[in-house]
Amino acid sequence: MRSAPCPEPAIAVSGLAKRFGRGWAVRELSFTVRRGGRVALLGANGAGKTTTIAMILGLLEPSRGSIRVLGAEMPGQRYRALARVNFSSPYVDLPARLTVRQNLAVYARLYGVRDPGARLRELAAELRLEPFLDRPTGRLSAGQKTRVMLAKALVNRPELLILDEPTASLDPDNADRLRSYLDRYAADSGATLFLASHNMAEVERLCDEVLLLKGGRLAARGRPAELVARFGRRDLEEVFLEIAREGTDGDG
Repeated sequence: MRSAPCPEPAIAVSGLAKRFGRGWAVRELSFTVRRGGRVALLGANGAGKTTTIAMILGLLEPSRGSIRVLGAEMPGQRYRALARVNFSSPYVDLPARLTVRQNLAVYARLYGVRDPGARLRELAAELRLEPFLDRPTGRLSAGQKTRVMLAKALVNRPELLILDEPTASLDPDNADRLRSYLDRYAADSGATLFLASHNMAEVERLCDEVLLLKGGRLAARGRPAELVARFGRRDLEEVFLEIAREGTDGDG
């Protein structure tokens, strides 16, 4: 009896590089993220995280190398994958004049969500959006915008959820609630989490593997506890600081 074939990774990156002018933002980057994995992409500002995420989403074309997302070649076949993927970043703005409800309804329709009204009510309750659902998005606080962007990212119940600083601007209570929600969502749905964060406690709580970038290259990879032991440090933050401060490389 033949065993079932292993599913393709959620993300497969091979020899990835991106050049802007005479500088390389990403250089010879290769890694895979298994289905259902929880992986953090870490690095100092300018290490290449944002560029890497943009290429994974098919928003930037690599200078060389390849990317497959849920089995689809990016960016050429992104139409095959993007309905099953979503992305959240507090640094991306939704239309300011539309209310929260209107913005989320637009995305629900774009993703073909069945019964979008029910899905919006569910997300509003889970992420505590009810008090400002009918407020123009441009009048929200930074923390409220972060929660709305996460609701947008969850509206289609994605198989691959890509998060950039998911708890930025949140107070400790709301940040803890959101991390607990993401933990439950991944456990219940089997979704893959791929997140960039500067909060090392958040990474240790949510992720089972870490990719550390420096100067657009992969500087270290492993489980958080393994990296702490390998570098002889007390916690992941000290590992991050050692890699970020070593030498002067970092033109990505």
